[in-house]
Amino acid sequence: MKTLILAAGYATRLYPLTENFPKPLLKVQGKTILDWLIDDIAAQPSMNDFIVISNHRFQKHFQDWADSHSQNITVLDDGTSSNETRLGAVRDIQFAIDSLQLDDDLFVIAGDNLLDFSLAAFLQYAQRKQTSCVMRYYEPDEKRLLKSGVLTIDDNDRITLMTEKSPNPATHWCCPAFYLYSRNDAKLVKQALQDGCGVDAPGSFIAWLCQHSPVHAMLMPGKRYDIGTLESYQKICETYQGLRG
Repeated sequence: MKTLILAAGYATRLYPLTENFPKPLLKVQGKTILDWLIDDIAAQPSMNDFIVISNHRFQKHFQDWADSHSQNITVLDDGTSSNETRLGAVRDIQFAIDSLQLDDDLFVIAGDNLLDFSLAAFLQYAQRKQTSCVMRYYEPDEKRLLKSGVLTIDDNDRITLMTEKSPNPATHWCCPAFYLYSRNDAKLVKQALQDGCGVDAPGSFIAWLCQHSPVHAMLMPGKRYDIGTLESYQKICETYQGLRG
């Protein structure tokens, strides 16, 4: 299995902090956001291959970071140089698959989120289900639901419907940007794009996939911290306590 890290965004809401520096390499409690994620994932068996998808503007920052890292990290430059010309998360995923001829199970994650729990339980859950999998958490805030990927699930955790930023969310189950694609399902990203799948939100592929292949959703065993504004970054720097097992 390979871990594919989506890091080609421009984090415009964090300007000027991220105008010339990538958000995933911002430090929280002395470690970059990416290091918090990678150190946890690398502690799991057979999880030591990482691919970071960057835009052209920030590629050197990521490469310098990767060169100084102990893990096996490949940095890809998707060739874009502005928020207006970005490929979008789903196209970036296909770009990585094509560039590296990937033929593996893929753990696809956003590179700008922090968690207070280990991802080990999620990886174990996917092994038990033997399908593509996501996580889910209950979101009580109606306004946040409108900006999120929302899941409808059956009694066995299988997703029956997923919508991205729907004006009429069907449930309060939200899907964070941590996805495990089975090897066979990863091959379907190209077909999803050809069918008109959304490209900006990474969950758009799951919204398409759950109508073509079984996808299960594990209840998230802790909290996720989305660093979206300068205020939220300052707060997480002050309060983040790291991972728990």
